[in-house]
Amino acid sequence: MPSKLVDKSRQETVEAWVLLTPALLLLGIFVLYPIAYLFYLSFTTGSFTRAGTVWIGGRNYLRLALDPDFWQVLGNTIYFTIATVIPSLVIPLGLAVLLNRSMALRGWLRTAYFIPSITSLVAVGLGFRWLFQTDGPVNGLLSMAGLDPIPWLSSTTWAMPVLILLSIWKQLGFNMVVFLTGLQTIPISRYEAAELDGAGDWQSFWHITLPGLRPTLIFVTITTVIFTLRSFEQPYVMTGGGPLNSTNLLVFYVYNQAFAQFDFGYAATITTVLLAITLVLIYIQLQISETDPL
Repeated sequence: MPSKLVDKSRQETVEAWVLLTPALLLLGIFVLYPIAYLFYLSFTTGSFTRAGTVWIGGRNYLRLALDPDFWQVLGNTIYFTIATVIPSLVIPLGLAVLLNRSMALRGWLRTAYFIPSITSLVAVGLGFRWLFQTDGPVNGLLSMAGLDPIPWLSSTTWAMPVLILLSIWKQLGFNMVVFLTGLQTIPISRYEAAELDGAGDWQSFWHITLPGLRPTLIFVTITTVIFTLRSFEQPYVMTGGGPLNSTNLLVFYVYNQAFAQFDFGYAATITTVLLAITLVLIYIQLQISETDPL
């Protein structure tokens, strides 16, 4: 009997590896190999020409540490991420709670809010650039109110908030639909029991809704952070990273280094740092979700 169990276990192991092999090959070719090659490129200089790339060790990382433009872009990205992620969680959550109570208009409003999520970000960026240009509709409204027009996209103060507003508007519908789906998985009996115990709306929200949405909150936070960190279209379409580098984000900076300066090694170094930052943030979020129950 033991030998038969061992043979069966080996057979199941072989079958498992046979079934996993195609997925592992695809994972290796399209995920692991590109990451490994990116890491290799970060230790080289040159371009994909006849001259090729040259191994230079850690000089790209030293250059990165001493590059004031990189630190400015990193600061821009942190500001952009924080200012985008927090409203992109709070506003959709509030809208989802309200829509969850409105049975009559839920389907129509859900569709209306979700439309920006399926709209091309380039098209949306062009639309926002038209709205916020110097002689655009937004400044027209300010003039009608007796206020001076604001140079939204050419101001180091106002250009980034416009990009943040665009990103929040773009992400709002997707997050709201995900939150709404999560709310519908919470049993109504919990709210009924809380109401019988005399709990108010805020108490029900804090002690029932938020704990029930914990997995959804983790998912939405991670996807929103990734969406924000990989932002490229916003500065590319609206500001070109200006004015004075004030709206330059990491992915757009990588694009300029790789395809404007043709410095692929340095671009790979910045991308490696961005990948590390993303993985660390996701790890922290997962650790918080495991150790700090709502």
